[in-house]
Amino acid sequence: MVTGGARTCGGPPRGNEGALATTVRRTALNLPAAPLGPENPLPPLRTPAPPPVLDPRERAGLPRDMARQLGHRPLRTLLPTRLLDGYGRERTPTDLDAVVIENDRLRVTVLPGLGGRIHSLHHKPTGRELLHRNPVLQPAAFALNGAWFSGGIEWNIGATGHTTLTCAPLHAALVPAPDGGTMVRLWEWERLRDLPFQVDLWLPDDSDFLHVGVRIRNPHEQSAPVYWWSNIAIPETPDTRVLVPADEAWHFGYDHALTRVGVPEADGLDHTYPLRSEYPADHFYELPDGARRWIAALDADGHGLVQTSTDLLRGRKLFRWGHGKGGRRWQEWLNGPEGGGYAEIQAGLARTQLEHVPLEPGAAFSWLESYGPLAADPAAVHGGDWATATGEVAGRLEEALPRTAVEEAYAAWLPYADAEPGEVLATGSGWGALEVLRGGHRLPGTPFPTAALGEQQQPWRELLEHGTLPKPAPDGIPGPTPVSPPWRDMLETADADPHTEYHLGIAQWHADDRAQAVRSWERGLEKDPVPRWPLLRCLAVAAQEGGRPDHAAELYAEAFADLGGPGATGLAASEAGGALLVALARETVEAHLSAGRPGEARSLLAGLPGTVRERGRFRLLLAQALVAEGDTEPARAVFDAGFEVADLREGAGILGELWALVSDEPLPDAYDFRMSPPGA
Repeated sequence: MVTGGARTCGGPPRGNEGALATTVRRTALNLPAAPLGPENPLPPLRTPAPPPVLDPRERAGLPRDMARQLGHRPLRTLLPTRLLDGYGRERTPTDLDAVVIENDRLRVTVLPGLGGRIHSLHHKPTGRELLHRNPVLQPAAFALNGAWFSGGIEWNIGATGHTTLTCAPLHAALVPAPDGGTMVRLWEWERLRDLPFQVDLWLPDDSDFLHVGVRIRNPHEQSAPVYWWSNIAIPETPDTRVLVPADEAWHFGYDHALTRVGVPEADGLDHTYPLRSEYPADHFYELPDGARRWIAALDADGHGLVQTSTDLLRGRKLFRWGHGKGGRRWQEWLNGPEGGGYAEIQAGLARTQLEHVPLEPGAAFSWLESYGPLAADPAAVHGGDWATATGEVAGRLEEALPRTAVEEAYAAWLPYADAEPGEVLATGSGWGALEVLRGGHRLPGTPFPTAALGEQQQPWRELLEHGTLPKPAPDGIPGPTPVSPPWRDMLETADADPHTEYHLGIAQWHADDRAQAVRSWERGLEKDPVPRWPLLRCLAVAAQEGGRPDHAAELYAEAFADLGGPGATGLAASEAGGALLVALARETVEAHLSAGRPGEARSLLAGLPGTVRERGRFRLLLAQALVAEGDTEPARAVFDAGFEVADLREGAGILGELWALVSDEPLPDAYDFRMSPPGA
């Protein structure tokens, strides 16, 4: 146990000289959890869904910085990360490593092994849980790379969407705090944008507010696009109201239209009450220049959570699920039947989540956020005058935590951002250590020691130090590929064996040099590699992306057949081999369906192991194949038998669309995940 200092910082003194000093301890949090499963071994080559493209006339009416940042350097791929889509829906009691930061006022529970998520923020004097504390850990396909879970406070860095680090371990350690006590530091290397970042959790003695110092650094010689949103899940009741100092907002729904609306009402509906709207949507609030940055969610009694920050973190957002069937179904899907409802309030670097902010070479973004309880007059909070409601909350916030106190806490924290970590609480990935080894970066406060290098990084260390990429593992499954320009340059000068050509093609594909990528993969095949499926599958994706579905289906069929070849010995017996079989089978079936070959799709499905065929995703694929062949009655029978697609994507309409082809009846509630009105 670590004990903090005796000095209070970040809130008005309470005169309680006998207050318990801040402590930090490790513990285990037991939750019903669905295992994440192994990484998908197939590199994610497909282009993510692009952000909405606004009409030039719409852009002309936007603030200049917003117009410039919309669509700024969108992701070409999710490389170099891997997809996490091997989870299911069966939950069993599971111990999760947790760190508890606690004083007399607050108890903060952090999950360093799951993106550093703050799971709980408990206010001890009132006994209130300030966050939506999810009673289960149920992955769902909301993150950029798949697995995501709801609840608590999530640190979103990378690109538009939920971070690829949502379910990944972060480095965590104790560091000195400005008040003489101890902070918990979380840090990692974010790989989509190739940037290191840190999150310092500082709970001063006898303070009602948790301070969170964040820093994102760009150690490279070129600018980098930065995305950050702190995502806060708050309990939702019919009387929950979200308050923010804004009279306008940007509404973004699942029709992907960005429109300016009034606050609190638009189209006769007060959208600051999340449950009054039927369908899910985002509201990005337009905070006036110079206004204090804050957002609060308060219940019928005027009690709840407030988040505030220094001015750099300018954006504030409400995400609502709404009261419609689809939103309610998603809530149950994520939280379990007894998990209760939630909404999200968020804070970000830009006005909207469609923007990425340039960070210059050698520069850093840093700011301080504060989270704590707030109590305001419920008559004012829920009254008919918006200015009175927000003025009441702003006044109570100023009493509880003055704006100057936040600025002073930031100034006090910033010199400690470089403090070297002490006792290690958790270990993240080895990718940061590999980048530091390659680039010689000096990153005070966030060490990435070579001891953190693991199995996935070792081949690349050998390439770095000896110029040669070692052969793949005995199972023939290639590991992940670093794709930044320095690694691509090293691959281009390494021995051109099939394994190197495979990785070089992936790096070239990521750089949008697709013709060269295809040529690298073709050169690899010309050398008769064993196995052949890694290169064939890459060429199949290239054919799909190039608008040649027939050729893609043929290449996929050849790749899938190669799994039974001499290079695949013992594949099915290993966890990675099982994940490969599932991933390649799914893509191959989908390719056959895209090429108008439902018969081939059904034949492949019929030959899969029973445990694979019975997965929800493959039951859905069977129904799609049956409908494509005109066999609607057997397809309807698949629905009637019941199935759950564990990795159903947020916003996916496939279940409703397919149901409409097999039945004239209303879509059953179990399959209703619709995020927008029918036909929208």
